[in-house]
Amino acid sequence: MAETPQSRHSAFQVLTGLFSLPAGARVGIGPILAAVILVIIVMAALLAPYYVPYDPLAMNAMARLKPPSPEFLLGTDPYGRDIFSRVMTGGRVSLLIGIGAAAVSVAVGLIIGLVAGYFRTADSIIMRIMDSLMAIPAILLAIALVALNGPSLGSVIVAITIPEVPRVVRLVRSVVLSAREEPYVEAAIALGSSMPKILMQHLMPNTFAPLIVQGTYICASAILIEAILSFLGAGVSTEIPTWGNIMAEGRSYFQIKPGLIFWPGLMLSLCILAINLLGDTARDLLDPRMKKREG
Repeated sequence: MAETPQSRHSAFQVLTGLFSLPAGARVGIGPILAAVILVIIVMAALLAPYYVPYDPLAMNAMARLKPPSPEFLLGTDPYGRDIFSRVMTGGRVSLLIGIGAAAVSVAVGLIIGLVAGYFRTADSIIMRIMDSLMAIPAILLAIALVALNGPSLGSVIVAITIPEVPRVVRLVRSVVLSAREEPYVEAAIALGSSMPKILMQHLMPNTFAPLIVQGTYICASAILIEAILSFLGAGVSTEIPTWGNIMAEGRSYFQIKPGLIFWPGLMLSLCILAINLLGDTARDLLDPRMKKREG
């Protein structure tokens, strides 16, 4: 009995290979600096409850709009809340939304993209639906969904995820359409391999590299969209400190207290810049065309 041919790389080999640098690959100072900045931001956000000096929700009418001082490192907001404590704590929610939206978008888009790329009959139907979603501006769709379901963490993640799924679907579909023409996939189909086995063992591993790169861009975009939604009053509840909420509350006092927008904006900018730089580096390392161009 003939054996079913295996794909050129198993899923385990692909996953382990993604996190090892190719021979001769060079990583510049920019990506290393971006990685350090991102690790610092993530650790600062995760450990915020253990080192921030004040409760980020505690109000103090006697300490309204205080300037930076040893008591209040970045000053206070119009409600007497410590800005440093709020900015550090706010990173937890913003990062959670970014990572959550990226993970859900990639997972859902991967499943739909595999189906669209493998089944020709379902391809046209699925892609027309995806095209319809992409025709709607992402920020407008997110605002409409949040307004429909109410401001909450789950609503914001869903609102950001839905516009991102079509982009992932198109990426996965293009990879699957290319990979299914490979000889080892055609041989597996001819030998009667089951559809789940072909999808999981032969086609899905080819999508890992581009999905990792796409996931970094979605994470950065989700963090930015959350800040925009919060700034417009359509994000998570204003009681929850996020970088967007902090900037939204401080816009009325920008002329007399620019730090209310500057500090959360700085953290937001550094975080998005670091993620995008790492995404670009991952693309350069994982894309065979980039390697050939460098060679």
